[in-house]
Amino acid sequence: MNRETKRMMQRQGQLGEDGAVAVRQPEPATKPRAAQQRASGRPERDKLIDLKESRQELRQVAWPNRAEVVNYATVVFVTLVILIGFIFALNYGASKAVLYLLHS
Repeated sequence: MNRETKRMMQRQGQLGEDGAVAVRQPEPATKPRAAQQRASGRPERDKLIDLKESRQELRQVAWPNRAEVVNYATVVFVTLVILIGFIFALNYGASKAVLYLLHS
């Protein structure tokens, strides 16, 4: 076992400071989640997203205006066309080079 593995195992609690294998105590059995919530007195929450919190978060987002969206979309489209052309040229050149080498 190398030093890196030993350090990782120590961080995870699998090895003691002296490098000996640590004996893990079995974790106590836990109650099901619904039973824990009832025992704590909290009402059970649905798994649905709380719409109030979502709306509050969405109000904090800095939404771009129409001009910014058009500008960003144009930049992305132009970059995409340039990269597609570059990759096409590389592919075309490589295929011609391979065919030239094979037919020589």
